[in-house]
Amino acid sequence: MKLLRWGPKGQEKPAILDKQGTARDLSGLVPDIAGPVLSDTGLAMLRGLDTANLPQVPQDARLGPCVGQTGKVICIGLNYSDHAAETGAQVPPEPITFMKATSALCGPNDPIIIPRGSEKTDWEVELAIIIGTTARYVSEDNALTHVAGYAVANDVSERAWQMEHSGQWTKGKSSDNFGQVGPWLVTRDEVSDPQALGLWLSVNGSKKQDGSTKTMVYGAAFLVSYLSRFFTLHPGDIVMTGTPPGVGLGMKPPQFLKPGDVVELGIDGLGQQRQDVVVDPRG
Repeated sequence: MKLLRWGPKGQEKPAILDKQGTARDLSGLVPDIAGPVLSDTGLAMLRGLDTANLPQVPQDARLGPCVGQTGKVICIGLNYSDHAAETGAQVPPEPITFMKATSALCGPNDPIIIPRGSEKTDWEVELAIIIGTTARYVSEDNALTHVAGYAVANDVSERAWQMEHSGQWTKGKSSDNFGQVGPWLVTRDEVSDPQALGLWLSVNGSKKQDGSTKTMVYGAAFLVSYLSRFFTLHPGDIVMTGTPPGVGLGMKPPQFLKPGDVVELGIDGLGQQRQDVVVDPRG
């Protein structure tokens, strides 16, 4: 099952993709793709709907982040050994964990906004885990039962702010429109193995990243279990699981995004995104 949200930013409505690939509005049935809707019971209710009688979403509608009411975005750094190597870093003995501000979240085709003063805005295609039910001290064997589904994410990063300024990585990860998520939340029953997904990203038609989640150092089940040791994961929380090699920082010489660039990315079975790169319209 593929769930999505559509409409103006901050006013998104829930929707479901029918078997013909047509988006159908759910706003008359559920308030959002969030909270109890993400539980196994909520998803089963949606799965049992006769979508043929639901209103169609306009084909030109803007898509928002595929999950709403996200309380926190937890990101995992250097989670692909080949990506760590390209950046000159060592594979960490435990997952590197940092936060991305929820205000960075946006729709899958919303632009990448280069913030004021940025010179090193970079791209990162990532598998996003969407939490469905509260997880606290969960075992690795049981971890994925707390997952509603998966999505494509672009963990956009400002490398100078992330790595050349003192302090934590969060400030290099949290600018507006630094977190495209979607187009869909694909429920976990449609993803037989989250560690067997191809993922890719191109800039201006030139492929930069072409990897697989099988090379993740720490897999999805381990990450949910590991994170739940330190804080409670709630429905709607997002875990961005790291990126494969091919980021701009790792190129020789490094390459970073500039206004006018077009970024496209996708993950097998989870859909694709397309983003225009623009300067911050606020100056």
